[in-house]
Amino acid sequence: MSTTPNTDPLLDAVRGGVTIYDLGRPLFAGMPQSPNHPAYTHTLPRRHGDKVRPDGGSAANDLIFMGTHVGTHIDALAHVSQDGRLHGGADAAAACVGGRYPDHGVHTVAPMVRRGVLLDVPGALGLECCPPGYEITPADLDATVERQGVEPGPGDVILVRSGWGRHFVDPDREVYIGAESGVPGVGEAGARWLAGRRAHAVGADTIAFERLAPGQGHSVLPGHRVLLVEAGIFIVEAMDLDALARDGVHEFTFVLSPLAFVGATGSPVRPLALVSAAQEREVARG
Repeated sequence: MSTTPNTDPLLDAVRGGVTIYDLGRPLFAGMPQSPNHPAYTHTLPRRHGDKVRPDGGSAANDLIFMGTHVGTHIDALAHVSQDGRLHGGADAAAACVGGRYPDHGVHTVAPMVRRGVLLDVPGALGLECCPPGYEITPADLDATVERQGVEPGPGDVILVRSGWGRHFVDPDREVYIGAESGVPGVGEAGARWLAGRRAHAVGADTIAFERLAPGQGHSVLPGHRVLLVEAGIFIVEAMDLDALARDGVHEFTFVLSPLAFVGATGSPVRPLALVSAAQEREVARG
């Protein structure tokens, strides 16, 4: 069972070519999202022809309004508090200065170029998708690691696939949101499993990362408490992990850079998985 790549994946990608997997979702009005955040809207305040330059040239521009936790996004440490405290014991009220979080905001999240590991849970369980409201347990995560033969290590970005991402494009956005049905994901025990691996960040293919019980929505999120508040591990949500799973790619170079919104609690992101030619050959060998 390998614990680290056989070669430096970034250098190998530069030398021998690389396959890029886009793990972000497209942003569009009406997409499924948590009801706790402002929805995405897009308009053109200026269209071609509204103003024409003397030489016949014209330009259009955009106005976008959205919450920072809509679409594929990253949670900063300012996002969640427990009993009035942020990660490191900071007073959550005092940490907010002038409507911003100078020490815990998303601008403090450094760009990531790290080893990434995909844990394809339904693949390990012989399923296409975890059932609605299914709790991914430490035993499930151990079984996935054993089946894939790739062990997550300290500082890695660990992505947990439930298969629920297939519902993102469902015509009924409520299917992906899963308020009534529930949504699969890790529970508190699974979050502690991830924290015990000392991950730098974790991600999933659902809007809340962790399991949502049927009919309870986002009422209680213990995984966020464990990861953000207790362990200081960033969370990436609403990822597209299906192509990685389809191609059997469980180890890659993970690239992500949040927008530097000073003092904000999160940021939309477009994460990438880079797979070198050498890694592709290793996957093909099984």
